[in-house]
Amino acid sequence: MLEQHAEFFPYGATMGLDGKITSVAGDTGDEHPRSREIITLLKRGYREQGASGKLLACALVYDVRVVPPGRTEKTDAIAVDLDHRDGMSVTMYYPYKIGSDKEVVSGEFFATQGRDDIFLRTKPDQPRSEINP
Repeated sequence: MLEQHAEFFPYGATMGLDGKITSVAGDTGDEHPRSREIITLLKRGYREQGASGKLLACALVYDVRVVPPGRTEKTDAIAVDLDHRDGMSVTMYYPYKIGSDKEVVSGEFFATQGRDDIFLRTKPDQPRSEINP
């Protein structure tokens, strides 16, 4: 999608308790929805599935501008939010540039602590995952 259109709509995947992986896309009913609307829609679905006990893990993929470690300027990147019901939450960033020939050139990936906002904890003292990129 990046090579063909220089952008993509957010999308994701879920893993059920049986280990089955399902691709997920959000439809707002608008032909050109804002990415934030799709992200909100997907996260709402993930939270509902997580609260009902049907979800083991989920991923959300979207395009962002981010400042990589050791840098001072923002760059385009693909962000991947990964959440697991056992408390792991991480966001992976894959910086990229699109060359004049439309070729996607990848930078060095990095990770940060995720938002941990999918599998809501019942106890405030439950541990959150720690990430070492």
